[in-house]
Amino acid sequence: TSKFTTALDIPVEFVEKNVKLRGKLHHITEKGLEIEHIPISIPFITSIQRKWQSKGLLLVRLAGVELAPSGTAWLQQELKPKQTIWFQLLGREDLALECLVLVNKGRFLSMCLNEEILRQGLGRTARIEGLHHDSRLYWKIHKRLLRAELKALKKNKGIWKEESYSERIRDRISNNKFVQTLKQFVSWLRSSIQR
Repeated sequence: TSKFTTALDIPVEFVEKNVKLRGKLHHITEKGLEIEHIPISIPFITSIQRKWQSKGLLLVRLAGVELAPSGTAWLQQELKPKQTIWFQLLGREDLALECLVLVNKGRFLSMCLNEEILRQGLGRTARIEGLHHDSRLYWKIHKRLLRAELKALKKNKGIWKEESYSERIRDRISNNKFVQTLKQFVSWLRSSIQR
């Protein structure tokens, strides 16, 4: 029932047991999501506790995901301020929490943002900080993230989008040393004729 205002407030047992917490989204930054923790409410006790609860936001990062700049923009477009979000604790690094972040989509459906970012090709899989590398949970989550990334790769989405054949040829021609030297010569010739 207590409200967590910093990552250090969260008991170690919560992180070790991968507890799911609920929160309200406030900001999306390059560092991660800034979320206000919403504690479990018990009618009479909660109203008394609110008076003494301090204010503060938790910094939540998408575990196992290295976001591309387009990924941050997508999150800002997809998520709304004050939206309720669930986040499953996987690890704590300095003042940030490494989490699986879940967003409700309809009454019975939820979307894992970590997987969706990778499925859209807006990031790459990375090491899941905080979880032991040899644990079953680490490999279960990592496998899910790799599958999502593979879908984006197969569909040429986001950062995996390949240039067309004509774009590749145009780039190769314009980056060719001979063509660059020829362009410099032509511009020098033009400037000398105009004098």
